[in-house]
Amino acid sequence: MHLAEVTVRRGDAVLLDAVHWNVDVDERWVVLGPNGAGKTTLLQIASAQMFPTSGRVHILGERLGAVDVGDIRTRVGLSSASMAGRVPSAERVVDVVVSAGYGVVGRWRERYDELDFDRARGLLSAMGVAQLAGRMYGTLSEGERKRTLAARALMTDPELLLLDEPAAGLDLGGREDLLTRLSALAVDPAAPTTILVTHHVEEIPIAFSHVLLLRAGKVLAAGPIGETLTAANLSETFGMSLTLQTRGGRFFAYRS
Repeated sequence: MHLAEVTVRRGDAVLLDAVHWNVDVDERWVVLGPNGAGKTTLLQIASAQMFPTSGRVHILGERLGAVDVGDIRTRVGLSSASMAGRVPSAERVVDVVVSAGYGVVGRWRERYDELDFDRARGLLSAMGVAQLAGRMYGTLSEGERKRTLAARALMTDPELLLLDEPAAGLDLGGREDLLTRLSALAVDPAAPTTILVTHHVEEIPIAFSHVLLLRAGKVLAAGPIGETLTAANLSETFGMSLTLQTRGGRFFAYRS
């Protein structure tokens, strides 16, 4: 994926400001920044759900605006808050996942075979929620919905996986379990190129390779995580003096 001078304006507000960003195949990126930094807007651009006001966007080798966005979207797995709000509350969890095969939200008249359901159940198991397959989506906790949508995002074997705050709403045990699973996915050579959005360095899975730091729609720093995620860069991103520590491949930050 390649973004060049990408700007998004809504009225007088600038949501993204001349963003440059390159994501290569097999990289695992974290997009980190405070509320209102433009992280969700950036993910909408990356998933071909939104067009920039100006600038150039190439996703999986295709230029946004020059091809049918449907051709791009079928190759991208997306888990986001906007997706969560579109799922019917009475939908079975396994159907939430399997319906990604047709790119629809809510089962209608499309048909699936048992292999499709086997894959959906396997992905729910990989996300640690196999027991929820028969439940209605509307009965799930926020954390359970996040895991369900992460499984859905993988259903079509995407080339690009986008996860918008997948650990939000999870308790400590749930968060750590999910991060372990995402870390395992990150080291799997068959896994797709992955971009994960979060507010918290503690939610960065082990083995993620790169980080982009975003503030007020501008990229403050981007590159290999070991070089780019520093206390100085983090402090500038969040507008306060922060101390950054690493233990066992994980990051932890607190106010200095």
